[in-house]
Amino acid sequence: MPHIAVTMLPGRDWETKQKLAENLCNTLIETLGIDAKFVSVSVEDVEMKDWENSMQRIPAGTIIIDPNKK
Repeated sequence: MPHIAVTMLPGRDWETKQKLAENLCNTLIETLGIDAKFVSVSVEDVEMKDWENSMQRIPAGTIIIDPNKK
């Protein structure tokens, strides 16, 4: 059961987050060839002052696209 966790700075409304979650869900369904009932998506707002600590929760080596390493 795939889960996508999105962490971002605050400021986007619920409708924008909902659209993002739906688009990510659809991409996962198409890419992995699975049913929507197996997919979950979460969106977490993190203040800039807490960003560094928040990112440390993500296990090393699991960030596939990292803008800090381009």
